[in-house]
Amino acid sequence: SSPVAQRPGAHRDQQPAMIFASLIGRRSPRCSGRRLPMVARRYCAAPAAQEESAPAPAAPVKQAMTPQEMVDFLDRYIIGQRDAKRAVSNALRSRWRRQQLPDELRAEIVPRNILMVGPTGVGKTEIARRLAKLVDAPFIKVEATKFTEVGYRGQDVDSIISDLTEQAVKRQRSRLEAQYSEDAESKVSDTILDALLGQTKESDRPKWMDLLKKGDLDDRMVTVDVPMNPRPAESFQGGMDQGMQMVRMVPSGPGRMEKQKLKVGEAKERLKQAALNQLISAEMVVSTAVEAVEQEGIVFIDEIDKVCQGAGPRFSGDASAEGVQRDLLPIIEGSEVSTKYGPVKTDHILFVCVGAFSSVKPSDMLAELQGRLPVRVSLNALTEADFVRVLTEPKNNIVRQNQALLGTENIELVVPPETIQEVARVAYEINTYVENIGARRLHTVLEKIMEDISYEAPTKKEDERTVVVTPQMVTEAIAPLMKKMDLSKFIL
Repeated sequence: SSPVAQRPGAHRDQQPAMIFASLIGRRSPRCSGRRLPMVARRYCAAPAAQEESAPAPAAPVKQAMTPQEMVDFLDRYIIGQRDAKRAVSNALRSRWRRQQLPDELRAEIVPRNILMVGPTGVGKTEIARRLAKLVDAPFIKVEATKFTEVGYRGQDVDSIISDLTEQAVKRQRSRLEAQYSEDAESKVSDTILDALLGQTKESDRPKWMDLLKKGDLDDRMVTVDVPMNPRPAESFQGGMDQGMQMVRMVPSGPGRMEKQKLKVGEAKERLKQAALNQLISAEMVVSTAVEAVEQEGIVFIDEIDKVCQGAGPRFSGDASAEGVQRDLLPIIEGSEVSTKYGPVKTDHILFVCVGAFSSVKPSDMLAELQGRLPVRVSLNALTEADFVRVLTEPKNNIVRQNQALLGTENIELVVPPETIQEVARVAYEINTYVENIGARRLHTVLEKIMEDISYEAPTKKEDERTVVVTPQMVTEAIAPLMKKMDLSKFIL
C-alpha cells in the first residue's frame, strides 16, 4: 500500500487524486507550495504522521536594520571604506522594502547588484561576509577564475547556485534541529529510562531522569532500538535522479531500526538524531531553504577582473576568460537553475562582484554584465594611519587575538602605542615598495615579531610572564624583509 493510503484521516476518495498529483508534478494537499522533484514529492508524502506531530514552524519575523545601523555594525570590524559599506547596506535595505510591496509590484523589483573595485586586502570580502552574517542570509563566496566556459572540462557557473542551495539546506536543517532539540531529548530520555528501568515505581523516575540528564549514567549499557547505520552512498559516473539525491541529502523519518546494546551516552546521540529525523520532514527543510536562497541569497564573486580581457581581439583560448562572463550573465540577469533540490530562480539573488582591475578596466567587462551591476563602488588603498586603526579599533583586532592566545600560557603580552605605530609604518613601507597586499601585510609583520615569543612562551619562568613588545624588537624581526625590499627597488 502507498504511504498516502496509510495516512490517518485521509479520505479514500482523495487518495487516487493525491497519488496522481504526485506523479504528474502538480501541487497536492500533502506537498503544497513549491514543486519538488518527483521522487522528492513521493518522499515528502511519506512521513504523514511526523507532520501531524511537528507542523512546519512559521518563519521568524526579522527585525529590519536601517542602513545607518548596518554601517555602525561594520565599523566595529572594518576600517574605512564607508562608500562600500553604504552601498551594501542600501542594497540589503532595498530587499526589505521589496518584501513590503504588493505581489504584483514586488516581482518587478530587481536587486541592486554591486561591483566593487579596489586593491586586495582593503575589506571587500569582509564587508559582504559580515553583513550576510548580520542579516542571517544564505551567503557564498566564489572565485571567478575557478569556473570554465560551458563546453570545457571544469566547473560551470551553475554550480554557484547549487552550492548556495546546499548551504541553505544545511542551515535550515540546523535551525529546525535547534528548534526541536528539546522535544527530541525528552523523547529520548523516556525511551532510555524505559529500557534501563523497565517497570519501576513512578516516584523513583524523577531521580533517575536527573541522573540521566547530568550524564551520570552515560557509561551504563542499555539495549534499545536504534536506526541502522546507512551504507555509504555509491559513486555514480553518470547522472543521478535529482529527487533521490535530495532524499539522501535530507534525512527524514526514523528509517530501519535494529536492537543494539550500547552505552547510554552513545544511545542518546543516535536516538536523538532519529527523533529529529522523525520530527523534521524533507519538505520542511527544502522548501524553506530554496525560498531563502531565492529571496535572501547573496553571491560574492571575487576576482571578476581575471575573466576580463583588455582592448584588442575578443577571442582567447583561455577557458576561464570572457566565456565565463557570458555564462554568468543569465544567472545575474535572472534565470532558473536546476539543482538536486529542484529549480531555483535567481531573479532576486543579490550579486556582489569584486576585482582589483589593475591590468584591465571595469569598462572591459561585457556591456550587458556591466548593466546588471548598476552600483559601482571604489575602495581606497589603506594608509599608515589606517593600519594603526586596524591594529587598535576593531572589536577583535589581531593584537588582541595574539594577547588572548598567549594568555592561555599565562603570558601577558603588552604592545605599547609606539610599537603599534612602528608595526604600521613598516607594513605600509613594505606594501609601498614590494607589493601592496593591504591589511594582510600586518599579519605577515606580526607573525614575524611573534615567532620567538610564541616559541618560548611555554618554557618561560614566573618572573618572565610579562612580555613587552618594543619598537626595537619590531625592527630586528623585520630586518630580513627590509633587506629584500631594498634590493627590489633596484630591479628593472
